[in-house]
Amino acid sequence: MFLTIELTINGQKKKLAAKPGQTLLSFLRELGYTGVKEGCGKGECGACTVLVDGQPVNACLYLAVQAQGKEILTIEGLAQQGRLHPLQEAFISESALQCGYCTPGMILTAKALLDKNPRASEEEIAHAIAGNLCRCTGYSKIIKAIKKAGEVMADNVRI
Repeated sequence: MFLTIELTINGQKKKLAAKPGQTLLSFLRELGYTGVKEGCGKGECGACTVLVDGQPVNACLYLAVQAQGKEILTIEGLAQQGRLHPLQEAFISESALQCGYCTPGMILTAKALLDKNPRASEEEIAHAIAGNLCRCTGYSKIIKAIKKAGEVMADNVRI
């Protein structure tokens, strides 16, 4: 038995069938959104983070049926018209990724923060990404990249 849900994924409205009890993580990956990573499966590592109505959620703990009527943003939907988002550009320029497994969730969590506060302090950034674990870096490059992207985003708002 499937449940029909209507939602928007990366700006595209969709009407899809979800299994009862299916996580948003499993649902999105079955649809081909493989940027959503499965890490711990317990909501502890943040690798599966997506934005639901602009808020970061652990897709491994969020049921697909809860997404009824919501807007979902995955890493695949962040670049627009062939241009990387300032966060993606900053992560590359600051060498803020190593294996890249945590990067999609880290970037989406940072986007939620910077959308509200593009001039977030290093402490605010560290607090925001506390639920996203990176096993490769010491977070300094990640925080530097997020701060740099925030400056670009704040400058774009002024124009």
